[in-house]
Amino acid sequence: MARTVKTKVYDTATATIVKKVTSGYYGDPAGYEKTLYQTPEGDYFLYTFGGAASEFATETKTGLTKTAAKKWLEEN
Repeated sequence: MARTVKTKVYDTATATIVKKVTSGYYGDPAGYEKTLYQTPEGDYFLYTFGGAASEFATETKTGLTKTAAKKWLEEN
């Protein structure tokens, strides 16, 4: 799935997974996943999605700077 933000394209099909964090089990309404990706161009983005009762009930892709990606990795 691709999403374009300004001039950057965040596509999970062409990006590389750097780290994935999951909580809960498949079908858990409070469960979620957070995945950090790196694009072929070297940009980073965070993909989040979860069950209806989770803090990530809406699927999102958020661009991150290299510094922010590093910080996310340290915290997760």
